[in-house]
Amino acid sequence: MYTLSRDQWTTRTMVKVSIMAVIAFILMFFEFPLLWIAPPFIKIDISDLPALLGAFAMGPMVGVIIQLLKNVLNVVLEGSTTGGVGEFANFVVGSAFAYTAGAIYFRKKTFGRAVAGLLIGTVVMTVVITIANYYFIFPFYAKLFGMPIQSLVDMGAGISDKITDLWSLMLYSIVPFNLLKGVLLSAITILLYKKVSPILHR
Repeated sequence: MYTLSRDQWTTRTMVKVSIMAVIAFILMFFEFPLLWIAPPFIKIDISDLPALLGAFAMGPMVGVIIQLLKNVLNVVLEGSTTGGVGEFANFVVGSAFAYTAGAIYFRKKTFGRAVAGLLIGTVVMTVVITIANYYFIFPFYAKLFGMPIQSLVDMGAGISDKITDLWSLMLYSIVPFNLLKGVLLSAITILLYKKVSPILHR
């Protein structure tokens, strides 16, 4: 497991991490639905991007810390309509993505390992969020808003006639949505990392 030593956790590192967490928090506001693949209450954003860049530049644990700070900022400044559950899920899923990608790349910094880390991170993220949604998040939301699970399923039924229950919603909507999100974030990370790397390593 990768950790930051006391020597590595300098004031300069803390400033970089804080700035990237703020950028991640701001990026959370730029979200939009993909109605052809997911119900309207599921939206995509690129707020995981700073965590991925931080994990590549400074180690996988930095990515986790950026995800934590991003979600703490969101709860403190914006509040939470889910009692913090949505933010906790965002933290766990985003951390799984950033840590996995960063750990694979940080061991040997090559382009091939960067691509491999991002692709494996995408798969890990998709598996984690699918399990979390099926067993915890969707049932919690249904209970919180006083609606049957089938109401959430029906929102996704228009996407595919194969969506008839919660598991098929996961399989035909949540899985492809997160795979697409992961590929999009991976592509942006690859395009940006070399450009911002000198700044992050300065």
